[in-house]
Parts: sequence; structure tokens; C-alpha cells
Amino acid sequence: MTNNSNALALFATHQRALVDYASSITGNRAQSEDIVQEAWLRFDEAHKGRFLEDPKGYLYRIVRNLAIDGHRCLTRERRLIAEDGFEQAAETSPDGMPTPEIIALYRDEIRCVMVAMVELPERTRIAFEMHRFGGATLKEIATYLNISVSLAQTLVVDGAEHCKQRLARS
Repeated sequence: MTNNSNALALFATHQRALVDYASSITGNRAQSEDIVQEAWLRFDEAHKGRFLEDPKGYLYRIVRNLAIDGHRCLTRERRLIAEDGFEQAAETSPDGMPTPEIIALYRDEIRCVMVAMVELPERTRIAFEMHRFGGATLKEIATYLNISVSLAQTLVVDGAEHCKQRLARS
């Protein structure tokens, strides 16, 4: 068996256990499956051309680190969403339409967010727009931008944080 075949066999044997392990950290099975796939890519790259003393332990460590990072990013994103004004419901008049005061208030904030979005690097802006305005999942963003799911999540969080900071300064 070749070195790559051994690595693939190891991964295939432990894939379900790795997803369960990541799920115990993240609390999200779908995210854990993405994490395990990302871990495989990193493990496969690290495994090429060199001997790993404990490949199973190394694979589990990659999954653990990615799961912890993903959980931290998700927690940070949820905290930002809860703190920012993007998710707040606007006050409405009896007919269900926003009041003129709310329209004026949010018009200024929308302008500020638009300026902040222009300041973002292109990839961050695209990820942020796809997630917040297009409703795209992190996996869809990752596929579209040809990046990992964890990087897509980081870009979305960075975009939200930048817009939040810009709103706070205005």
C-alpha cells in the first residue's frame, strides 16, 4: 500500500468518529462534517512526502483545532449579530410600514454601511454580501470563492465587524 493509500484508509476508517468528535466541540453536525473534510485536505497535504509518527493522533489534532477555531468564529459572529443593528426589527406604524423617523434613522445607517462595504477587500465584501444579503450558507460562499468554509466564516465575521465599527464611529 502506498503512503497516500494508507492515509486515505486511515481517514475512511475514522471519518465517522472524527465527525462525532468535532460535533462534540461545535455542537453542529453539518459544520463538523465540513471541518472533517477540511482536516482531510490539510492532513493529506501534510502527509505527502513525509513520515508521521502518529498519523491518527495528528488527524484528530487537526480536527480538534479546526473545530475549536470554527466554534470560536461562530460564537464571535453570533455575538456580533446580537450586538449590531442588522438584526433589529424596525418599529412600524399600525399599517405595518416603518415610521418616517425609523426610515430617516436607518437611511443614515445604511449609507454608513454602504461606505464601510466599499472599504472592504473584495473577497470579504463578496462573502459578507452573499451571507447577509443573499442568504448564502458558508459552504456556498466557500464554493463560490474557492476557499475553505472556515475562511468563508472568517471573511463574513470580518465584514460584519468592520461595518459595526464604522457604524459606531458615525
